[in-house]
Amino acid sequence: MTVEQQLQTIIQAAIEAQASDIYWLPATTDYQIMMQSAGQLTTIQTVSTTIGQQLINHIKYRSNMAISDHRRPQLGAMTLNMQAETLNVRISSVGDFLGRESLVLRLLYQDNPTKLQYLIPQQRTRLAQALQGSGLVLFSGPMGSGKTTTMYDLVRQFGGQKVVMTIEDPVEIYEPRFLQLQVNPTAQMTYADLLKVGLRHHPEIFIIGEIRDAETAQIAVQAALSGHLVLSTIHARGVYGVSPRLQQLGVDALTLQQALAAVSYQRLVTLTDASQATLFDIVTDPAELVTPTGQLMTTEWSELIESQSLLGRLSARVAASLQ
Repeated sequence: MTVEQQLQTIIQAAIEAQASDIYWLPATTDYQIMMQSAGQLTTIQTVSTTIGQQLINHIKYRSNMAISDHRRPQLGAMTLNMQAETLNVRISSVGDFLGRESLVLRLLYQDNPTKLQYLIPQQRTRLAQALQGSGLVLFSGPMGSGKTTTMYDLVRQFGGQKVVMTIEDPVEIYEPRFLQLQVNPTAQMTYADLLKVGLRHHPEIFIIGEIRDAETAQIAVQAALSGHLVLSTIHARGVYGVSPRLQQLGVDALTLQQALAAVSYQRLVTLTDASQATLFDIVTDPAELVTPTGQLMTTEWSELIESQSLLGRLSARVAASLQ
């Protein structure tokens, strides 16, 4: 089997599991090739150090990265045409203190980007209703939980009716009805820079890939206050962790209460029939969001998990992990 055939086999296995990432992780005498899917890290293959490095070099060659440099961080990208999928792939590599190289592939699905099942369909209705006016709607949850997919799924209802602009790093889902901008710091195109430019285009709806710094947070809030509908993701461990995170980035509580329209926390869970679905914890009362509760999740979150467990849709192990 050639190196290219080995790579195709690995990526096909990841596609079948709808994995978001594939990892090449060096061990003492071999490489662990693993994938991230539905929040679970599983092994695809274990290969020798020689084979692992050959695969890494092949990926780096195809993505115009420096093959001879095994220590310094590198970024790359390539497009793969698989049997049933067209994938845009983002690549990151770096060497450890022993000079052993690790590599990660982020898989960005294009042909069918909305493979999203809502565990409780009424939650989608509730989120869609939160998008009917203006304001800031924030999505939190672990990496790979489908936050970007959720935002696109909800905003597609406005496609062709309102001007939608996305600012992402990178653009993960191609949507021809949206004006999609991609972050490029080396060209002075950060989230904040593109947001400032974007406001001059007068879009009615913004999708911001992530609020990760104070300047982006402030501009996103101001855009929401000025009548735009702004959707974005933010790192927080629970729905009640979003407001403290924004305040940490310099947005005061009173301004937040005026700007926020809804906040959700989501998890991609494996059901007892082996399918996957998304469960949300949603708060649409701004006053509730900015009032410290000492908790990360609402009481409704626990009640939903318990009810789905009683219905036999969640195993006891999955229900316990969500609680």
